[in-house]
Amino acid sequence: METDKLISELQFKAVRSSGAGGQNVNKVSSKVVLSFDLKNSNEFTEEEKMLLEINLTSRLTNDQILILNCDEDRSQFKNKEIVIKRFLTIIKQGLFIPKIRKATKIPKSVIRKRLKDKKTLSETKNNRKKPEF
Repeated sequence: METDKLISELQFKAVRSSGAGGQNVNKVSSKVVLSFDLKNSNEFTEEEKMLLEINLTSRLTNDQILILNCDEDRSQFKNKEIVIKRFLTIIKQGLFIPKIRKATKIPKSVIRKRLKDKKTLSETKNNRKKPEF
């Protein structure tokens, strides 16, 4: 995955930010909205697209578009950097394939020890009984 080519496929839109900030909010479009069309992306193979589609189902729209917002900073440039970093981490998490767990056998020494402990415990309990004549 080449990040430069991937970033070139992104579409950005500057929007007026909401919330506190006084007159600056009404004048400056500092909020950045990132949209990425997964279906029409040339950077990923079909298998990677399927994996991303499965892992990011809650984040994708019905048209397979990923939309991210950022209005943390007053600067549009910083918001753009933040949203790109966030996008790249989401994509890396979406492409991550966890290792398959291999079941391990119980060692024979552990089985022998358990049986030996059972036998000694039963012997001590039998020794506590009253003898039969």
